[in-house]
This record gives sequence, C-alpha cells and structure tokens, in this order.
Amino acid sequence: MEALAGLTADPARAGILCDIDGVLAPIVERAEDAKVRQDTALLLGRLARRYAGVGCISGRSAFEARRLVGVGGIAYAGSHGAELLAPGAAVARANDAFKSWEGRVKAFVSDRDRPDLRRLRVRIEDKGPIVALHWRGAPDEDAARERVEGIAAEAEEAGLATHWGRKVLEVRPPVAFDKGLALRELVELFGARAALFGGDDVTDLDAFDALDGLVEDGGLETAVRVGVRSDEGPAAIVERADLVVDGVAGFAEVLAALAA
Repeated sequence: MEALAGLTADPARAGILCDIDGVLAPIVERAEDAKVRQDTALLLGRLARRYAGVGCISGRSAFEARRLVGVGGIAYAGSHGAELLAPGAAVARANDAFKSWEGRVKAFVSDRDRPDLRRLRVRIEDKGPIVALHWRGAPDEDAARERVEGIAAEAEEAGLATHWGRKVLEVRPPVAFDKGLALRELVELFGARAALFGGDDVTDLDAFDALDGLVEDGGLETAVRVGVRSDEGPAAIVERADLVVDGVAGFAEVLAALAA
C-alpha cells in the first residue's frame, strides 16, 4: 500500500490512530455485542511496540473502548475525545466540564424512557456523560427514528448537544470536544511526526480535519486518512480519504501492511 510509505519508512516517529466501531469491529445491532477479532488485537499490540504510538478514538467510554479492543499497551480517547486513557493507565483523564453534565444528561433521557419508547424498541446506551439512543433492528425503524428526532429537538431546547450517527442519536453535554481534538492530543503524546487515522462515520471527519490542520501548521510532516467504506457511511469519508478500504476486513489489511 503505497500511501503508507511515509509511515513505514520511520515507524518510531509515526502514530497509528483509528475509530473502533465499523473500523476494528463490525457494526452490530446491539453495541454491547461488538467484537474485535483476536488477530486484529494482536496486530495492534505489534504495532504499539514498533511505532511511536497506537490509539483508538471512540464514542464509547475510554474503559469500554479498552475492554472491547483488549490491548493494554495502546491509548484510548473515549467519549469522542472527552476522556483519555494513556497506555497501561489505571485512571482515565476526563474533561471536568464534560463530566459535570453527566447527571443532567442522564436525567433528561431517563425522563423520556417511557413505554412508548420501549414499544418502539429504541435501546438506551449509557456512555457516561453521553447517552445514546439506538434504533438499529427496531421492528419499525422509521417510526423509531421519528420518535428519536422528537427527543433530539427536546434535548436542544433543554440546552444539551446532540449528534447523529449510524442509526443512533447521542445526547451530549454542551461542551466542545471531538475526535479532532483527541487526535491532536494523541499525536502530541506520541511525539509523532507522521500519523494515520482510519474512520468510517461522520464524527471521524473531525479527525481528518485535524490531520489536515497539523500538516498545514507544521505539526506533522505526513498524514494518511484511511476511509473505511460501508453502505451507511457518509460519502465524505471516501471522498476525502487518501486510502479507501472496504469494511473491517479492509482496515485489518492496512494494519497488517503497517506491521509487515
């Protein structure tokens, strides 16, 4: 893979970063059922020993991300960058302003966890200060989404932030954080001069933006945007990528090429 040459030429100065769901683990109906293949986890461990650093940037909490991936020697930026769990760390560093909203976000969603929502089979996922509402696999996905759209409008009226993903709405604290900020923090932590990020969804475009910005301001010499193509992913993931692969299997081939 020619696009990777700027990373493999000097691994000690390169950082390898990626999303988890849809990139390392297939998208599944229930988020808690997602799995990262053991051979993929082993590849990440090998890369961590060879490169300046390896990190996962996820919408899941940092500890949940580490549980899912199962590799202790890499970094995890959780909650779209509001938490950072350094390699081998026992405690995640969280944005204080972000954490302060946890009770209010949970109370808002709890107030709307009513029989009508349950009949539609909308599932609620507790992600700490973020709460996600999933309707993938609901008997009537259109009706479920319509109800979730109403909750999104109510959340914004209540002063909370919302974010839409692949058949999921996240209700979030109104605090600035995104995967781009997390990527910048991890690049600095690793001391990297080259970096790759693999993503498949809208939130991953912030990480693509951060790579572009780091190259423009001299923070990186080389940046590689890997777009993981899927039926539900945004067109911009493919359009803006330096390297496009198909699904989780395609990204595993990128990891293998980096490890070779």
